[in-house]
Amino acid sequence: MKLLAATIASSSLLASGFAPVEQAQAPSSNNAQIVEVRRNGSQSSTKGPAENFTGSVRIDPLFSARAPARTSGASVTFEPGARTAWHTHPLGQTLIVTAGFGYVQQWGRSIQEIRPGDVVQIPPGVKHWHGATATTAMTHIAIQEALDGKAVNWMKQVSDDQYPN
Repeated sequence: MKLLAATIASSSLLASGFAPVEQAQAPSSNNAQIVEVRRNGSQSSTKGPAENFTGSVRIDPLFSARAPARTSGASVTFEPGARTAWHTHPLGQTLIVTAGFGYVQQWGRSIQEIRPGDVVQIPPGVKHWHGATATTAMTHIAIQEALDGKAVNWMKQVSDDQYPN
């Protein structure tokens, strides 16, 4: 439980633009690695593309993978009624709900409600969607790994019949 609390706290720090460590001085070698702090607002928000989302969705990048790492993360805000298309992730996905009220559904299973503080772990290759309820916005941090450079496989839109009103 302490590990989960630390993970959520660290994610909250990333999302709010605060980081526990400032950029360190690089050693004198040419291939030295340094700790980087990416300030809140230093990366532009993007609109979720219509081919992958229904409704108004804002994506705020948090971090991208740097080899050899394969993990990336973003804060995603869904306005009421907005949602992803059906999709899978080759190495799975973790969602940390930070605000609002939403849904997640695995293909062939019942829709589940998600609220702030909920952590959703989606196994590799599992077809699913997630988004806001019809009346309330929802924000989550999405973390996923890429396999051979690909982190998501997009499919068909979630139809209005599949989405609860």
